[in-house]
Amino acid sequence: MMNLTGDWQEYLADEFEKDYMLALLKFLQTEKQNKTLYPAETEYFTALNVTPFSKLKVVILGQDPYHGEGQAHGLSFSVKPGIKVPPSLVNIYKELEMDLGITPAQHGFLLQWAEQGVLLLNSVLTVEASKAGSHQNKGWEIFTDKIIELINNKHQGVVFMLWGSYAQKKGRHIDRDKHCVLESVHPSPLSAYRGFLGCQHFSKANNYLIGLGKEPIKWALEPVRNRDEVEQNQQIGLPF
Repeated sequence: MMNLTGDWQEYLADEFEKDYMLALLKFLQTEKQNKTLYPAETEYFTALNVTPFSKLKVVILGQDPYHGEGQAHGLSFSVKPGIKVPPSLVNIYKELEMDLGITPAQHGFLLQWAEQGVLLLNSVLTVEASKAGSHQNKGWEIFTDKIIELINNKHQGVVFMLWGSYAQKKGRHIDRDKHCVLESVHPSPLSAYRGFLGCQHFSKANNYLIGLGKEPIKWALEPVRNRDEVEQNQQIGLPF
């Protein structure tokens, strides 16, 4: 199961024996031979590994990993320390400030959210360098549909943030009686001003969690160390 760890292994083990996944893994092995892929292979399942199924509170659904050098690291909308905050995340920070008065972070590293139970899941988990959407329809969508199905069926009271038509289509089967589904346009500069800014999803999510007796998410991000320190600590097994 490659680098998948924790309680997700139990739920997803069978997927790795299915034809679509075997074909996907073969495709990735072939692509790696003469192309650069993002994120690194060790980071394909970062979203699952840092947000255990048992601790899940919120799902923020993205589409594809960033395809620029040093950006993607396995969490949707997130980039590593030292990398310029991407435009969609800039708008997410703007909404956080409008909604909760949180000053925009000076970095785009969202690990602190993930560690609190926010699953930052892309629909497709890999991409070829500089080629947006290049790994769509290769099998990842089936895998991530299974993840959403598992959460829908086996969890109770999860907040799903579905931004844009792609995410909303992917989440169309979520049981609205069991979970909180928040929908808006995508936070990209092309659409954010048509309803994302002002959607108040972050306060709505916390109010819902509090209503269930759960700890709310601390959306304010603490400063992080620079990228070189983070990567050095990763290599020797220290926390970020």
